[in-house]
Amino acid sequence: MPRVLAIAGSDPSGGAGLQADLKTLQALGVYATSVVTAVTVQDTQRVYEVAPIDPWLVERQLTTVLEDVGADAIKIGMLARRDTVELVTRVCQSKARGIPIVLDPVLVSSSGHELLEVSGHTALIQRLMPLCALVTPNAPEAELLTGIPVREESHLHQAADRLLLMGQSAVFITGGHLPGERVVDLLRTADGLERRFDSPRLPDTPHGTGCTLASAIAAGLGHGFTLESAVERAHTFVHDAIARAPRPGHGRRCFHHAEPGLGAH
Repeated sequence: MPRVLAIAGSDPSGGAGLQADLKTLQALGVYATSVVTAVTVQDTQRVYEVAPIDPWLVERQLTTVLEDVGADAIKIGMLARRDTVELVTRVCQSKARGIPIVLDPVLVSSSGHELLEVSGHTALIQRLMPLCALVTPNAPEAELLTGIPVREESHLHQAADRLLLMGQSAVFITGGHLPGERVVDLLRTADGLERRFDSPRLPDTPHGTGCTLASAIAAGLGHGFTLESAVERAHTFVHDAIARAPRPGHGRRCFHHAEPGLGAH
């Protein structure tokens, strides 16, 4: 069974973060391992508190899992601290060479809570991102990473150009935050691949979309899919999951992380 390692913060509501990663990876047929980077207090409505895990403990988790179980792909989400960005980079350089890494650059929650200290942004951009096979920012994250306003579809292309010039090998920018009846996501690679994903906008996008998407792509890469095929399957998985997402709490809906056709409703 393919092995995929998820590195992320914990979401006790189960809709995002490490919990969403593990549910997605399980649904898509890989053996999931995990490294927790932060404990959050959040529900389906907002993030209230973030308590980063000591970077030494993050490093020990990561090193131990890679040395024992190993990984066929790695998904990275919330890192919380600059020191954690740097140590994850260092460990991946030494113990994860050749393993495809999918980075969901979690910077700020949808409710406005800082999820990576500002001093960590530069380390993320300059040190970690160049190691990754794919970076999957949403429109606001792409804007923060590039400094380019991302308010319409043409801006997706501009932001992708900037990210590739910054040394990224491939980017998948999601356009769910942009206005319009249809959602456009853009896949671009440094070797010239461009793929536009266009789908009807579904009401009330669930909590944890970015986490689920990046984990689904990592699952595909773990199975040995090409990058384009992994993104295509993940895009379909997330769109279908949005359509059937339940509302377990008082806030946003949350994904039902199950492979379509396996008894999911």
